[in-house]
Amino acid sequence: MYRHILIPTDGSELAQKGVEQGLDLAKALGVRTTAVIATDAYPLAGLAIGAGWVPSAEEMHDFDAAQKQFADQIFSKIIESAGARGVAVETIQVPNSRAASAILQVAAEKACDLIVMASHGRRGVERVLLGSQTAEVLAHSPIAVLVVK
Repeated sequence: MYRHILIPTDGSELAQKGVEQGLDLAKALGVRTTAVIATDAYPLAGLAIGAGWVPSAEEMHDFDAAQKQFADQIFSKIIESAGARGVAVETIQVPNSRAASAILQVAAEKACDLIVMASHGRRGVERVLLGSQTAEVLAHSPIAVLVVK
């Protein structure tokens, strides 16, 4: 049925529910698995540039290194959890990206046929104000998406 599952995470406790469900499904189906984390661009860069300040190359490098370290910490937990299940997992960090865009990009590049991800389940004004990466993935994904609550 499925051959390659993409499991997005942001490292949160809620996202971990999606990770666990995705890894369990991968084990049951005996399929390939890729975990993805999208990390943010340098904060306030657009506002700061408008004010005449541009972050230095060193500041940008330090920020990127910190984002990579953050992703690697999350990936280490996923790799450990996958290993306990006997599931191999590839990990991909997409720097300077919004989550939904990164998820859809990696799903296409890796020829995934299922995305398993968590949702906060927000509704109404809260969803509009906060946005929903899960809703964006659902709206734009050409492949199946399993949403874990």
